[in-house]
Amino acid sequence: MSGQSTTEFVIEPGPPLSGEITISGAKNSVLKLMAATVLAEGTHTIYNVPDIFDVGVMCKLLESMGAETSRRPGVVEIKIRNISPVAPFELVEQMRASTAILGPLLARYGRAEVGIPGGDDFGHRPIDMHLTGLEKLGATFDVQPEGLVGTADRLTGGEVVLGFPSVGATENIMMAAALADGVTHIENAAREPEIADLASMLNKMGAGIVGAGSSRITVTGVEVLEPVSHRCIPDRIQAATFLAALGVTGGEILLRDARYDHMDMVCQKVGEMGLRTSPDRDGIWAMANQRLHAVDLSTLPYPGVATDYKPFLASMLCVADGTSIVTENLFAGRFRYVDELVKLGAEVRTDGNHAVIKGVKRLQGANVVSHDIRAGAALIVAALGADGQTIVADHGHVCRGYPDLAGDLRKLGATIHERPAG
Repeated sequence: MSGQSTTEFVIEPGPPLSGEITISGAKNSVLKLMAATVLAEGTHTIYNVPDIFDVGVMCKLLESMGAETSRRPGVVEIKIRNISPVAPFELVEQMRASTAILGPLLARYGRAEVGIPGGDDFGHRPIDMHLTGLEKLGATFDVQPEGLVGTADRLTGGEVVLGFPSVGATENIMMAAALADGVTHIENAAREPEIADLASMLNKMGAGIVGAGSSRITVTGVEVLEPVSHRCIPDRIQAATFLAALGVTGGEILLRDARYDHMDMVCQKVGEMGLRTSPDRDGIWAMANQRLHAVDLSTLPYPGVATDYKPFLASMLCVADGTSIVTENLFAGRFRYVDELVKLGAEVRTDGNHAVIKGVKRLQGANVVSHDIRAGAALIVAALGADGQTIVADHGHVCRGYPDLAGDLRKLGATIHERPAG
């Protein structure tokens, strides 16, 4: 498994991309599937698990609480016996997804002690909706400087209306409600494919969940859940990264196992830029045989353009013909990578939650720095469209979301290698 050390990606100009790669399991799903195993005693097996840093952190987190985990390529086994409801701060602070254990711990053990979650550095992301939703089911929280202490004698179904379709809050409430007494309705629920994947696993475990993937989810609580085997969905964000790389370099590729039905909006948006995509029996086929066109885009909750896609799309627009306006509607602090794109010769200016991008024919190689997973990948994508050498210094971010981004790009013909920072 990749480590979270400082790495440099060295990128040189290369030919158009060509060939095929296999898209791995979804980072944003597998971590929640792993958290859900806390709900049922026994041995769970999850397949299509990506070999990324965060999976290792989640294994360590579960082990610190008393679980046993084992890994082999693409598979993680988790044995749940006597779990301690205390999640060590030093592990929780490494990964935002660790918040997902709140609901399962409260539902199964009636107590959860969880540190303040960490993860990518792109602005404050409060978990108020998680707490408010769980409080609707009967939990109470004591918020302390080092973390949260949640308690619940017995969770009871209730009406939860989310102020925003938060993925994490939807997942946490759904998992907690699976073992609550009675029926829970989640209104304005997140609709992402990862929500439906989690619900699918929970239903295999014996939960009663309907409506996952829509804005209204109904959960009928049950007394006990059972361990299961489950296959994680493919990573749509990873697939979008390679579509962006193709748009910058040109060429023709097949993204094996990618799900077109999970990526309708982003495929439509890159299509407006001039990238051709279509569902294939084996995944998604894509071709870029002309310079990209400028488009305007805004991030929105699913099924809109995800905020995780935006850095890759911005990299594409840096070399597109014309001027584009990119609007971030979901999170603050997600234009930090723009300064690094400017170092590569991009013409970008930001104003609040908007970025105006005037495309240039070619970028110029430079030394740049990654500030989060998607920014790091976006800078690598942009570097594929630059003359001269580019070095992307990455402080352990990219390995958290991609098993081997450099290796996969090399399979498609890119000139890129990874080395320890010296």
